[in-house]
Amino acid sequence: MNLILKNGRLFDPSQNLDRIGDLVIQDDRIRDLGPDIAAPGPGVIDCTGLIVAPGFIDLHVHLREPGFEYKETVESGTRAAAAGGFTAVCAMPNTNPVNDNAGATAYLLARARELGHARVYPVGAITEGSRGERMAALGAMRQAGAVAFSDDGKPVMNAQMIRRALEYASMFNLPIIEHAEDLHLSAGGSMHAGPRAIQLGLRGISGNSEAAMVARDLLLAEETGGHIHIAHLSTAASVRLVREAKARGVRATAEVTPHHLTLCDDDVAAYDTNFKMNPPLRGAQDRAAVIAGLADGTIDAVATDHAPHAAHEKQQEFDRAPFGITGLETALPLVLRLVSDGHLTLARMVDALSCAPARIFHLEGGSLKPGTPADVTVFDPDCNWIYDPAESLSKSRNSPFTQWQFRGRTLYTIVGGRVVFTARQ
Repeated sequence: MNLILKNGRLFDPSQNLDRIGDLVIQDDRIRDLGPDIAAPGPGVIDCTGLIVAPGFIDLHVHLREPGFEYKETVESGTRAAAAGGFTAVCAMPNTNPVNDNAGATAYLLARARELGHARVYPVGAITEGSRGERMAALGAMRQAGAVAFSDDGKPVMNAQMIRRALEYASMFNLPIIEHAEDLHLSAGGSMHAGPRAIQLGLRGISGNSEAAMVARDLLLAEETGGHIHIAHLSTAASVRLVREAKARGVRATAEVTPHHLTLCDDDVAAYDTNFKMNPPLRGAQDRAAVIAGLADGTIDAVATDHAPHAAHEKQQEFDRAPFGITGLETALPLVLRLVSDGHLTLARMVDALSCAPARIFHLEGGSLKPGTPADVTVFDPDCNWIYDPAESLSKSRNSPFTQWQFRGRTLYTIVGGRVVFTARQ
């Protein structure tokens, strides 16, 4: 199948590309790009006034399958991803059973080939069952297709285990993804420790529960030469630690979520569990720090930490409800707000959503260069719309952004040369 995207703003930070032109797709690859290209007999999409970018890649998604299909499935999760402009997602291993072996990794890839609307890259568990006791079969999972390792949702408290995992994963040039949380410092907490938590009578989670683990893991990465990737970084102290470690040459990367870039603990509506996530929404100065860290490259990527939960699970007391919110379909407009407000350049935004994720996890994509996979996101930066979770393509509705008025929306998502989502009728 051939396809030509006509008259779009071709925007690719990996090539310093920003110009009006056409992009030609042949089969599953980008064939050519330039001004007014004549292509024999392809389908044509008029992209006048739209931005044509390398497909977005989400480094942190919970697809919940197998074991929790009532929350999300590979099919529903990747459908929501495509609606958000994501052509690929990295699937976290906290399923049931946990993805801690080659068979589980292969199963996920088979389901993605059968039902996926976006590419799925499995993340294998660091330890068996994510229990933190014995290292999982990292080599076998890597051979089966894992692109990174993490016990996400369950931080590895044993420092020696993380040290060994960094050494082992470095043999494959793959990152260890750490959910940075000292469970002794965060135990029993349900939101950020601050005046709002006191006002609501909720037990707080200190920002140092994150920073202490970030400091530990950066030191271990420095010692071993392994690649540590800090998931959903949320505090000013963590930003400072990562910035200093990078300056020393430590192989460290980090991601931040759209919700930590947008909200702080003062925004938590009274006992509304759709504002409960881990790490929690932090203070205003932390939000300012992660925005600055993303802008200057200390934080490499934006990742949603899409964490769907069923309504009955969220409809509990705040301290009993599970952590997590959905995020695939709201990521683009939330990050575009930072561009509109002057905090980010458009180039930095697209790099953080596309080019950097491909680069730091060694994934295909992240470029519009001819010969690369035809994974493309076409979005309208000026489209005004209202987000209604009831219309979400995810199976879950747990979002704090209900009825938000957004500007900027994905209109076409193309994976391997195939249009998998369109918002145009």
